[in-house]
Parts: sequence; structure tokens; C-alpha cells
Amino acid sequence: MSFALNNRAGVSPGTRARVVRVAERLGWRPHSAARALSGESAGVLGMVLARSAGSLGVESFFLQLMSGIQRALAPRDHALLFQMADGLDAECELYRRWWAEGRVDGVVVVDPRTEDPRPALLTSLGLPAVVVGGMADEGAGGSEAPRLSNVWADDAGAMATIVRHLYDLGHRRVAHIAGVAGFAHTERRIASLRTEAARIGLADARSVTTDYTDAQGAEAARRLLALPAPPTALICDNEVMAVAAVSVAAERGLAVPREVSIVSWEDSVLCRTLHPQLTSLSRDTEEFGRHAAEQLLDVLTGGPLRQVRTPLPTLTPRESTAPPPPA
Repeated sequence: MSFALNNRAGVSPGTRARVVRVAERLGWRPHSAARALSGESAGVLGMVLARSAGSLGVESFFLQLMSGIQRALAPRDHALLFQMADGLDAECELYRRWWAEGRVDGVVVVDPRTEDPRPALLTSLGLPAVVVGGMADEGAGGSEAPRLSNVWADDAGAMATIVRHLYDLGHRRVAHIAGVAGFAHTERRIASLRTEAARIGLADARSVTTDYTDAQGAEAARRLLALPAPPTALICDNEVMAVAAVSVAAERGLAVPREVSIVSWEDSVLCRTLHPQLTSLSRDTEEFGRHAAEQLLDVLTGGPLRQVRTPLPTLTPRESTAPPPPA
């Protein structure tokens, strides 16, 4: 029976067809562990998020990313196995276990670090992977770094777009409520802010790292807006922290955008329905996820490793940015 269902040699076409009909009537499906032991595809891609569940809040990025991944997997009869992990060590241990058990055919890796053990680990395991987001070398595939497929956006260019928008409005004191320190995209955005500030002559530009939650976003906004010379504009690394910053401005009696402007790095329905509507970076995150999944599926079928740069996000000005108050 197993030879018939797994399309092995030694079974006549007529017998195979009868066995398949009976299996379909009984609702039989191939067992993933058994398929893995026989060397067959598990039909599953894995993705691990090494953040606390609370840090996701109502942030839309990962939901849209996973939606795009699933959009690519569904026609290929693949599934996405998603799991949270308590830190990078736990994430790496999951990869080892998945590889040993044959649970997944490959993995989608998110949140690249500046010091990241995962590329070397996955390369040593021979577990195919695609990294979502710019790695420490911006996806350039350095000669000494383990090469993995990579789908990434230009974080430095996106930050420069935001800074130019604020500078053109007249802002000279700009603060950045950033994400997690050590994440490659966080460090790249911080560096880009410093570079742009030096290039155009901003009087004050600084970054404060957080864990992406509304609580830490609000605390960072309170500290920044309590400075003797507070920033006249805040750039927030996701919409959850941007909304928190709007709330902090209100509790301090500051009008947005007349007294402080706020920009969200991610666009979402939250940005468009809040009052005032948030100026945001707009990109097709579902398409980002679809690109990543298709790239990994291509590698699984013998395709080449590639570094794919997605279009630069566009800034959508809305009600939350305006010229700063008179000095």
C-alpha cells in the first residue's frame, strides 16, 4: 500500500489507482515525519520569531509578511510552521531540532543581527533558508560570510527619505524611536540618521532603542519630549510606537503636528484611521513575504542563491507632519 501511495516502482497502474481511490475515500494524507524519514519533502517551511509575544502588539508587519508567504505556498501545497522563541539561542535550537526531525524543508529567517550566528548554523546543517531584511553586509554576500538567499529593503535610503521630508518642512531637531539594538536594520537606520544629519546640518539628531512595544515607545517619547530642547519631530520604527508617541504628546499638552511632528516607519490601517492620520513609509509587505517564500521554494528545487532588493518604500505624507513651531 505504501508503495502505491508514494508512487514507488513495483506496483501496477491499476492497483495504484485502486489504492489511491480507497485512500481518498478514507481521508488519508501522507505523514510528514514518515515522509521525512524516507527522504521526501515535508511540504513545510518554518519561521521563528525570537521576540516576546507582547512585542507584536497590533503591529501589522509580521501578519502581512506571513500572509504574503502563505500566498506563495498555497498553490504549491506547502504550509508555514510558525513558532515564537525566547531569544536567539532558543531559535537556533529549534532549527537544530527541525533539521534532525525533518520537520521542515527550509526556513524563513527574520530580524537579521549585526552579530548573527544563524547563517553559519543553517549553512552547517544544510538547511535551506532565505533571510528577510538586510543582513549586516546589506545582502552583498561578503566573501567570508555564509551565503544565503536574501530579500531586503534599503533601510538607509528609507531613513534618508524621511529625514529630507522633515528637513524640508523646517525641522532641525529630530529624534528616532528605534527598534531593538543589535538588529541589522535598527543599526542601519541609526547610522543613516547620523549620516543625513551631518550631511544637511541638523542641529540635533538622536536615536533611542526599544523593544518595539507601545510601552517602551511611550517611555522613549516621554524622555525625549521632556528634554530642555525637545525634538520637533519623532521618527518611530513601527506604527505601534508612533501611536504611543501621539498619546504621549497629548498627555503633555502638545498638539500634533503643530508642536511636534510624528512619522511611522510602517504604514497600516491604524496609521490611516488615527486622528491625526500618520505620515508613514508605505510598502507592499505582503509582496515582500511572497518574494521571500518564492525565493526559498526556488532554492529547494535547485535554483541559485540570490540577493533580491525590493523597491524603496515611499513616504506618504499625512496629517501628522507639518512645519515646526517658531523658535
